[in-house]
Amino acid sequence: MASIFTRIVQGEIPCHKIAETEHYLAFLDVRPQAKGHTLCIPKAETDYIFDLDDERLAGLMLFANKVARALRQAVPCKRIGVAVVGLEVPHAHVHLIPLNSMADFAFKEPLDIPAEEMRELAAKIAALV
Repeated sequence: MASIFTRIVQGEIPCHKIAETEHYLAFLDVRPQAKGHTLCIPKAETDYIFDLDDERLAGLMLFANKVARALRQAVPCKRIGVAVVGLEVPHAHVHLIPLNSMADFAFKEPLDIPAEEMRELAAKIAALV
């Protein structure tokens, strides 16, 4: 069965897309820990990030770097935190989370951000990628 992220890649489930290449996709997390919380994924479904071959892993991190730079311009913050947890969805992914303090990095109850605000934020970040 395809992961939820594969279903997003295939267009079965909508997302607030930030950036896309032939091999990678970035979109806003629907359960954000902070405004602008973004996920970067390889399009090819691989359960565990460290099962990616060297080229795909490096490509994912370079893609995430580009997205993180745009995210930092779009969402005022001190840093963009990076997390790879790998338990919540069986599809390799990188979390990019705008941070102003260490407390912002604790995975807690997600923010409730209205859909229109998510669309506007996605467009703002995408314009900077």
